[in-house]
Amino acid sequence: MARILIADDDAHVARVMGLWLQRHGHAVVSVRNGAEALSVVEAGGVDLLLSDMNMPVMDGVVLAATLRERGVSELPIIMLTARCDQELLAKRMAEYRVTVYPKPFVPSKLVEDVN
Repeated sequence: MARILIADDDAHVARVMGLWLQRHGHAVVSVRNGAEALSVVEAGGVDLLLSDMNMPVMDGVVLAATLRERGVSELPIIMLTARCDQELLAKRMAEYRVTVYPKPFVPSKLVEDVN
């Protein structure tokens, strides 16, 4: 069982991800923006971060960059986005060791990839 942090300002998306992951044995914590996610990660105990790209206060790109700059190098990050330039985005996020994942997503496929 992994402790997974979901950072997404869309409550419905966060809930769907959370329910699917919990049904497959994971512990889930959800926050609404990157600043809240940063606080939770820095407090410790997170095994994986699932983050939306576009969020208020701090977006996913700034969140990933900040985590890496602060030495959080081992935490896997999956960035979900509906942007149409996902290939370019994946290249940009490679320096932060972030996996870019498309929205809309298939919940069962997301769980499979998380596992």
